Amino acid sequence: MNKLLNDKTQHIPSGCGVTGMMNLKGLSVISGKDIVDSITNMKERGNGLGSGYAGYGIYPDMKDYYCFHIMYEKESAIETTENFLKQRFDIKLKEPIPTKKVKTLKYVPLLYRYFILPKESISFPVLNVYHENTLLSLDDFIIDCVMYLNKNIDGAFVFSSGKNMGIFKGVGEPDEIGEFYRIDEYKAYIWIAHNRFPTNSVAWWGGAHPFGLLNWSVVHNGEISSYGINRRYLENFGYYCTLFTDTEVVTYLVDFIVRKQKLSFDIFAKIIAAPFWSQIDRMPEEEKNFYTKLRAIYGSALVNGPFAVIIATNDKMVGINDRVKLRPLVAAKKDDFLYIASEEAAIRTVCKNLDKVWMPKAGEPVIGEITNNG
Repeated sequence: MNKLLNDKTQHIPSGCGVTGMMNLKGLSVISGKDIVDSITNMKERGNGLGSGYAGYGIYPDMKDYYCFHIMYEKESAIETTENFLKQRFDIKLKEPIPTKKVKTLKYVPLLYRYFILPKESISFPVLNVYHENTLLSLDDFIIDCVMYLNKNIDGAFVFSSGKNMGIFKGVGEPDEIGEFYRIDEYKAYIWIAHNRFPTNSVAWWGGAHPFGLLNWSVVHNGEISSYGINRRYLENFGYYCTLFTDTEVVTYLVDFIVRKQKLSFDIFAKIIAAPFWSQIDRMPEEEKNFYTKLRAIYGSALVNGPFAVIIATNDKMVGINDRVKLRPLVAAKKDDFLYIASEEAAIRTVCKNLDKVWMPKAGEPVIGEITNNG
């Protein structure tokens, strides 16, 4: 075999690696070691400039509280951030995120987690202009607080804000970041992970994947050439991109289209990976009308460029390719477990004897949904 093809030190620009695993009954039985082993199997798809994990069901004793994971680039941001939080939330618990010293990690920001609930007396004050004179839902209030903190407090970034879930990420190889955050000590019913090869954006802790908002988390392999259009579209609805990486728009598109617009993931996939107009023109009349209306309403939410994403929330894990399938994505099942990854090898690392393996078609979502969360 050609030496370059067999050399793990040869990286693939824009390669990136994504992987996810899910227990379809919602049982927190998947060890963090499994997700670390799976993403580390694709170590050559990154270059050590970003890796991360998102786990669901990891905080069962605090499952009713929002958990903000916040990174601070300077100590002065802590007091400002905590004053903001104390005015709006009851803080049940504040503590450093448990970590382990890893010699190969050159820089580590200050990392804290806050288990919080909005104060009973709070009237959900408006923080951004889009929601002016509008009564916010609880979720929208949380989003406004996250957007305000990330946009206005220098040196503070909320990188996880859901319930009974958490995102752990940073600049480093996947095994280094896994060891740093002690991922092997957690158990979850959904894990997703990422190994990054940044191309057009800076490599920094906040810009590593996964990206999150509320209970959503997203990992992405590829490059979003429609980022500018997508970002401006989202700003119309109160979402602000502050983390300097194109994938951030996918997270906000999911929240806007699936949570706020109440559309299914099947429709979401048809929006972000819409067929070309030339394909729509050849469709039967009813289908043609459907896609034409969808493109007219959500044209600015179309995601151009190569992408393979895995999206997770508290009861679902979804994999979606771009409309030409320019990035690899494979799915597999074994008993009550669903797996999605960039490479089949990443799945077989943790489950050798699979019941079913398949390659999703371009734009066709793989949707895993919990059937019993009790």
